Amino acid sequence: MSNVVALYPGTFDPLTLGHEDIVRRSAKLVDKLIISVAAAHHKKTLFSLDERLEMTRETLKDCPNVMVESFTGLVSEFAVSRGVNVMIRGVRSMTDFDYEFQLAGMNHRLAPGVDTIFLNTSDVFQCISSTLVREIASLGGDIAQFVSPHIHHQIMKKLQKISG
Repeated sequence: MSNVVALYPGTFDPLTLGHEDIVRRSAKLVDKLIISVAAAHHKKTLFSLDERLEMTRETLKDCPNVMVESFTGLVSEFAVSRGVNVMIRGVRSMTDFDYEFQLAGMNHRLAPGVDTIFLNTSDVFQCISSTLVREIASLGGDIAQFVSPHIHHQIMKKLQKISG
């Protein structure tokens, strides 16, 4: 394949080492990788869209073929608008796969020129989710092993601000 443009969509609230693993591995397989950070109006996020964009850009600044953009609406429409031909989805478990498989089928119906590639999360990152990271951090647990140093700093700063 030549000129492969891939999209890795998510809320990334926050970007975890599991996400980062998928990004870094995917970036080696494609010419251009767009990390699409969802506005996520349907979710209550810890970080604003601008904060999530900044943290993701800072964490992945060493990946020259990776761009970070925000999107609203259907990810399939965003993918088509950016000339994407592959959507990347990380899978931690069979539960993830069942959901992602259905989503991939629907996205392919909406955007037939965009195929989905599933990447298994590396075993050391399979237990990590943004939801669990936020919960552990809010309860005073150590999350340093689950996120990059920059993200860790931002989470601690945000939780201090919230708790006063």
